[in-house]
Amino acid sequence: MMKALVLDQKMKKTSEVALPERYNEIHEHNLYLYVKSYLASLRANSADAKTRGQVSGGGKKPWAQKGGGRARAGSITSPVFVGGGVSHGPSNNKNYNLKINKKQKRLALEFALKQKADAGKLYIVDSVAIASGKTKDAYNAFKALGERSTLFVSQMSDEPTFLAYRNLKQCYLADSNELNAYLVAAFRSVVIEKAVFDEIVKEG
Repeated sequence: MMKALVLDQKMKKTSEVALPERYNEIHEHNLYLYVKSYLASLRANSADAKTRGQVSGGGKKPWAQKGGGRARAGSITSPVFVGGGVSHGPSNNKNYNLKINKKQKRLALEFALKQKADAGKLYIVDSVAIASGKTKDAYNAFKALGERSTLFVSQMSDEPTFLAYRNLKQCYLADSNELNAYLVAAFRSVVIEKAVFDEIVKEG
């Protein structure tokens, strides 16, 4: 299909806009790489276990080398003791970030938008702003779409619009500089302002 549906402010379809033909040539692997990189960057990397060299104590040999009938022991910091160090435990100095270049990021976003357009879930509106700042008005706009979840994309949202959308669990409001392939792929449908859509299409 490769067409985005143009809606009026009441979320009613008025026309269609075709996506560029070059979107058909984008491989889905770009989206896979971006999502993998995005999720890796979100890892907290907070798990950290002390090795036997980092555990306090252990300066004295626990018992004599011979004569006790027990196995030899040199330090209570050994992993075999309760409270000792951990063998091969997690360390928080590991870098999970995966590099992805700018071109792949753009291609991933374009492929994600293409997927939504193919499914008839990519919508274009003049503005997603909610001047009243009321969550009820934002919900009514979302409900008129009849979608399970929706990403609303604004060129630059104001405070009333932000306040209107922030408590809706099924929706997320993103500015154009925050828009990425993961967000597009994560939601059932995307409502994007025409100015933002034109900019994305022009960039290619």
